[in-house]
Amino acid sequence: MSTINDSSNPVTTGLYQFVYISRITSAGLASPSTLNDISEIAIERNLIDNITGILCYGNGNFLQCVEGSEQALTNLKNRLLLDDRHKELKILDFSEIAKRRFASWSLRSITLERWMTKEPELKKLMPFKPDEWNANEWQKFLDILQGYYEGQNSTISVDTPPVKYSTLGVTLSKVVGEHQAFFLIQTVLGLMIVATLLWLLL
Repeated sequence: MSTINDSSNPVTTGLYQFVYISRITSAGLASPSTLNDISEIAIERNLIDNITGILCYGNGNFLQCVEGSEQALTNLKNRLLLDDRHKELKILDFSEIAKRRFASWSLRSITLERWMTKEPELKKLMPFKPDEWNANEWQKFLDILQGYYEGQNSTISVDTPPVKYSTLGVTLSKVVGEHQAFFLIQTVLGLMIVATLLWLLL
């Protein structure tokens, strides 16, 4: 958990946490390499700015948690506000913290991965729609991710090249997966209508 600065628990590390959610735009969906572009550029820049964190994507939603100096995160926030690949940016937290939770990753990006739907606590937060979560559920989500990736870090201690994701493909595969029966029924009905029209015309 992050440690928020208050009178009973003062924090003077100069280290801050910035957490936000947003939604992908049509411009972001239009490019199949959006997720890869974000990861590759962010990893390089975050290393320079000493920013660490994690970026989550699913169902057209982003949730990002980054850690660094107040100035570095403020600069990042300003760049994000101008980025046309997402919209409806909502800041969940910008506060001083005692230590980094994702210290080994300049940016680790994940999408809707299978282990998420099997992990009992994460399963309760699926489908991934952080804009509909209760006030503190994003903290629970990040705590679970932190534990999972600390386990991963025991075998991989450095940033690895981002997994190649297709933004549109990830979004559509999730939608289709949840609505297979609906699409199947609509397809069958469509074929029946076409067959009926052909029969009437003949």
